[in-house]
Amino acid sequence: MKLCDFVVADAILPELAANAKESAIKAMVASLKDAGGIRAEDEEGIVAAIMKREELGSTGIGNGVAVPHTKHASVTKLIATVALAGGGVDFASLDGEPVHILFLLVSPPDKPGDHLRALESISRHLRNQNFCKFLRQSKTKEAVLDLLKEADNNEI
Repeated sequence: MKLCDFVVADAILPELAANAKESAIKAMVASLKDAGGIRAEDEEGIVAAIMKREELGSTGIGNGVAVPHTKHASVTKLIATVALAGGGVDFASLDGEPVHILFLLVSPPDKPGDHLRALESISRHLRNQNFCKFLRQSKTKEAVLDLLKEADNNEI
């Protein structure tokens, strides 16, 4: 599964100005709304669902990376966004370090296979140190999108 298949290009946040988990998640969900990926009336419910998932255990997986995610009935297809937080976000990560790269994923409840494949794809790319290094250096939506395309084509 390719990242560009589900990342909403217009929702990418290359300069996330949040320093706490909830404000970062709210900003990312708002970016999906602003890009037309979700309806305004579903925004609050999606944020609540992601925060509920975070209560089970942080999706801050270490090495400055977090992958908050949920399944929500308001979406009919897998959607995601990427945010970069230069100053770092306190995400209660497994390694205790701040998060700089965030992938937020929302998928329909009736497509668990797609959800797992998307998480696997994101995780695989985030294990690539070069991918993470270049992603952290990206300053525009276009630069992030170009990097996602390169990753999809195994050019990193």
